Amino acid sequence: MKDTQHVPFSHLGGALLLVTGACVGGGMLALPVDVGVSGFLPSMLIMALSWVFMTLTGLLLVEANLWMEEGAHVMTMAKRFLGYPGKIISAGLFLFMGYGSLVAYNAAGAELIINTFQGLFGIDITYLEGCIIFATIFGLMLYTGTHLIGRINSILIIGMVVAYCFMLGLGIPEVDHSLLTAKNWGKGFFALPLVLATFSYQMIVPSLTPYLKRNPKAMRQCVFWGTTIPFVVYALWQAIVLGIVPLDGMYGLDAALAGGKPATWSLRHFVESPLLSTSADFFGFFALVTSYLAIALGTYDFISDSAKIPNKGLGKVALGALVVIPTLLLALRYSNAFITALSITGGFGDSILNGLLPISMVWIGRYKLRIEGPYTLFGGKAVLSLLAVFAVVVIYYQILALI
Repeated sequence: MKDTQHVPFSHLGGALLLVTGACVGGGMLALPVDVGVSGFLPSMLIMALSWVFMTLTGLLLVEANLWMEEGAHVMTMAKRFLGYPGKIISAGLFLFMGYGSLVAYNAAGAELIINTFQGLFGIDITYLEGCIIFATIFGLMLYTGTHLIGRINSILIIGMVVAYCFMLGLGIPEVDHSLLTAKNWGKGFFALPLVLATFSYQMIVPSLTPYLKRNPKAMRQCVFWGTTIPFVVYALWQAIVLGIVPLDGMYGLDAALAGGKPATWSLRHFVESPLLSTSADFFGFFALVTSYLAIALGTYDFISDSAKIPNKGLGKVALGALVVIPTLLLALRYSNAFITALSITGGFGDSILNGLLPISMVWIGRYKLRIEGPYTLFGGKAVLSLLAVFAVVVIYYQILALI
């Protein structure tokens, strides 16, 4: 079947940025810490495997979504191919991933609030106060509406890009290439769950289908380049952090991992340029807030739709409370939740909801229902089986990490 509808370049570019933006976020602050303790080369292999897996499972969602009617999302697709249990599982995993990510970002956001008060005002505040300030400021933004959040998010993304460019320019000269030769392959695979979380974007694929006029070529390009750009961004960021911060020591990557601290916590203690440290803090702030707002808004809308709570009046107050208060309480309870929560959402959420679920839907659609659509991912049963094995391996390592 030929592509029949032309997609404007502006639409393709916009969709690509949505996928890229979904991947590049607060998870970047955890990535060098969790996978970086294995060394630069092992971390690159783990990231490459995760990138391939998340790209291909996204393309499987493209294939399955093009079988469906206009506007069908993941839960509708799961119900059609996997029955009512599939719908319940997908809904539960969606909430699990949403709340888990928000807990992680609230915990890391508290650390940034603490550093900001110390650096700018010379005031020491507690972790509890940092959590409450972060949740209050950015939780209240949920009441401003999607339109205003979109504008705020655009400004924050521009700030994140500028801060990232500053970090590259200032960080590359400080890289010690000898630090990049360290290797510990045994630790690397335990980072698989978190790396999946940093490449998570699949839940927006069904929303891109009508936006890209159900054009298979445009959707393939969007998914491929939308995940490839983050891979390059992550690789450069990984090289800078691992080339500046040693594994050992009071503020090394091992200490950051043990304390559930973001990469900027370690970086601040080893850079020679104060401007680089400041750029890293700004980058961390923008990355966290953009991720927090996007996931909080998605969870807010999901609860509104699923629980039939009206997005107005007291319903609006209740929805905001249901999103912000549980995540705040969990972040207060688990102060080192940043890396742990992201790992769990990747290990169970992404491996199942964004991995095994689309694999199962496509397998049933192709080989049981004999559906022929406008796009089919290469590789047949062999590729589907390899992807399923990889997902199970990720779940296995996540279970090991929790034991």
